[in-house]
Amino acid sequence: MTLKMKKTVKQMVEEAESQIETLPLAEALKLHGQDGVTFIDIRDPRELWRDGTIPGAINVTRGMLEMWIDPESPYAKPYFQTGNRFVFFCAGAWRSALATKTAQDMGLAPVAHLEGGLSGWKKAGGPVEAVEPKK
Repeated sequence: MTLKMKKTVKQMVEEAESQIETLPLAEALKLHGQDGVTFIDIRDPRELWRDGTIPGAINVTRGMLEMWIDPESPYAKPYFQTGNRFVFFCAGAWRSALATKTAQDMGLAPVAHLEGGLSGWKKAGGPVEAVEPKK
């Protein structure tokens, strides 16, 4: 028996992208390192160790995103209360589209996600730094 999906992940990503800002790579490269802009890497730590990350990005795994954004959560992270502009990214821009939509729905603003994800960033010549596993 084949499972019939009510909505595929591709449909969910397309729906999210129609409601959020996708930050073009050229603009993201200009914003990188500016005060008031925080890049959020939502990839799994194993991906960071393997592929590196955008310098200065904060890793927020997808599974903790809502808990860390909500100021009323016992897991709330102060950097989400700064009023900064947040640029979410993942490897290929699907997870970050969903994460950006969730953050926006929760009231975090301004938020956007990175066109093409980390792979697009690398192709555009954006800087990447290595991430070592925590011991």
